Formats: sequence, structure tokens, C-alpha cells
Amino acid sequence: MKDKSEEEKKTFGKQLHDLKEYAQIILDQKEQFLIDKKIREDIKAQAIDIFLPGTEFSQGLYHPLSLATNEIEDFFRSLGYSIVEGNEIEEDKYNFEMLNMPKNHPARDMQDTFYFNAEELLRTHTSPNQARTMENNVDKTTPIRMICPGKCYRRDEDDATHSHQFMQVEGLVIDKNISLADLKGTLELFAQKMFGKSTEVRFRPSYFPFTEPSVEVDVTCHICKGKGCNVCKKTGWIEILGAGQVHPNVVEYAGYDSEVYQGFAFGMGIERVAMLKYGVDDIRHFYMNNIDFLNQFDKVK
Repeated sequence: MKDKSEEEKKTFGKQLHDLKEYAQIILDQKEQFLIDKKIREDIKAQAIDIFLPGTEFSQGLYHPLSLATNEIEDFFRSLGYSIVEGNEIEEDKYNFEMLNMPKNHPARDMQDTFYFNAEELLRTHTSPNQARTMENNVDKTTPIRMICPGKCYRRDEDDATHSHQFMQVEGLVIDKNISLADLKGTLELFAQKMFGKSTEVRFRPSYFPFTEPSVEVDVTCHICKGKGCNVCKKTGWIEILGAGQVHPNVVEYAGYDSEVYQGFAFGMGIERVAMLKYGVDDIRHFYMNNIDFLNQFDKVK
């Protein structure tokens, strides 16, 4: 360049610049070619045979307790009942006192439970929802027909038929001229819906502080159809729930006139219903997350 004139330097410099740009273009093209080649080779190496069977993803199933709960709710909805849910942490007032179990009442021992403090506890039944529903019904002339399903807690030993946590559904009817005949007719329809049209219902005298009179309710054994077997201990009957006429004190606590309004109430363990309906022999199966056990209910409707 130093030996060239000014005009020659301009021409020669431009030629060098053009050569540099051309060389850069060639290098960029070569680089992109090599990148594309590597991508094609990677794709080929990682190619998936679309004709091979893929990974099967199982579809979630309803838990047997959910199946039983849904069927119970559907039945009572068909009779005009409403579904009421409540808190699992409940006040002593609603869990016991409003249900005719004042402090130091011996019946509380049957429902030993888990306390957070002197006034709050894990509910031992879903009956507090009944007390709240009656109390919240400002117009005391309006009939009540409701069920309240949900989890409950008691300090029970865990064995084949008991658990510290369990599912319960309770029902309540408040109106004029309600009798045990209405209760029996309702429970007969329920038993036939859940266990078959040939199912019969039997009442036995019992005691619950929130009902008077109180009854234990049995249904004919679904295994032997009432003839007697090992499941029903040769009696032909299986206990399924407790029930009775709502105690006048409970009616009065909620602001009703017990001389005018009566009612019936019942409560059952959903696990007990599911065990009888699906032939489950141990309550703990419902809570162990055993996939083989749960998959059995794929076809249950």
C-alpha cells in the first residue's frame, strides 16, 4: 500500500474490503451449514418410533367413600333435603351443649375427642351442623330437611371397624307432626336404595342424649338376606345407624316451640355403609392409599 498512489490506494482498499465481506459471508454460510447438520444428526439420533406403544397415564377414580357419599346425597336430594357442610374445628357449644350434653355430662365420655382449648375441638359428629341450621333458621315456621356429611374425629383405637378419623352423614327433619313413622319410612327407602329392594329395617331401643326416644337401626344382612351367617353373627341383621325423635330440649335450645314442632334425626358412618355395600372387611383399607384396593372401584357406579 505504501508504494501506491492515492488513487490506487482507494481502489485497492475497496477491493480488500469487498474481499473481507465476501470471505465473512462464506464463513457464516459454512458455520450455519455445520449447525444445521448437527441439529439434523441430533434429531435423527433422538428420533422416536411413533409406532411403539406410549406411556399409559391412568385416569383418576372416585374413592369408595366418595362413591358412597355421592349416592347418599343423591338419594336425599331426591326427597327434597338440602346438603349442609360445616367446619371440622367446632365450638363446644354446638358440638355438645346445643345437643343436650352440658359440661360434665357423662354422655361426653362416649365421644372423647381432640381439644384445641376449653371451647374448641375437632368435631366428634356432624350434628353441630344440625344445631347451627336450626339456630340460623330465623323464621322458625319454615320446615327443615337437611343432611350434613363430613369428617369427624374421636379418640378411638384403630382396628378393623374403628378409626380416629371417620366419615359421617347425619340427617335432620323439623316440622309439625313429625313421628317415628316418618323416620322409619325414610330409612326404609334409604336402605332399599343402598342395599336392594328386599332390604328391611328394624328399630331397637337405645339412648342418645339428643334424641328421645332413641333407636338403633338394623338392616337385613345383604349376604344371607336375613337367614343368618357369620357376617351378621347368625342374627340376620346388621346395625347401620342410630336415630330417634329430636329431644325437646334440643328443639327449645334452637328457639323452636317443642309443643308445636317436632323432628327426627339420624346419623351413620359412611365407612359402615361402604363396607356393607362393597363388601370391605377392614375400615383401614379406606385410608391406606392402596392402589390395588382402590382400582377395584373403577366399575362401581
